[in-house]
Amino acid sequence: QVQLVESGGGLVQPGGSLTLSCVASGSISGVYSMSWYRQPPGKQRELVALITRDGRTNYADSVKGRSTISSDVNTVYLQMNSLTPEDTNVYYCNLATWDNVNYWGKGTLVTVSS
Repeated sequence: QVQLVESGGGLVQPGGSLTLSCVASGSISGVYSMSWYRQPPGKQRELVALITRDGRTNYADSVKGRSTISSDVNTVYLQMNSLTPEDTNVYYCNLATWDNVNYWGKGTLVTVSS
């Protein structure tokens, strides 16, 4: 079993920055990617950023150019800059394996407000 624990959320002013972290532990093997998702009200959970085991990245258009996803062993980071109130959400960490098993963290809340 794999456990994912996110951290780094909190209250930040518009225009500010923060970095989210997610640590994976447990029986980790066959990892294809680690990623960050968020779920806007009334909508499905959406991909924010993804990084594959070989370093390829993908970003949602809404964060492209102001966010950077990176990873280190079993930790994935998401640095977000120029935050706006529209970025307010719970951010979930995801680990996907090559055989299409998905693991999720419980989420960390990011609130962008003055």
